[in-house]
Amino acid sequence: MVQVREFPDPSLPIHGQAASRQGRRWMVRYRGFVLMPQPDLSWLVRPERSPMGVLPFRTPPNSLDDVKALVDWRLNQAA
Repeated sequence: MVQVREFPDPSLPIHGQAASRQGRRWMVRYRGFVLMPQPDLSWLVRPERSPMGVLPFRTPPNSLDDVKALVDWRLNQAA
């Protein structure tokens, strides 16, 4: 299940209009990870909780579906 939330927290590393809708920050929750789009079209991927089985990482510029596939692949590698 994928959950998309707008997140007005200014402490998140997302900034600028390129990564937001109408000036709001947003993120996607997917399989225990938070996927945050960045201004350069890359993604910051962080586990929602500790302990971390997979460390946080950045992706190259990709679509959301590609990032979800990468998360699935990393989870399979960690298992």
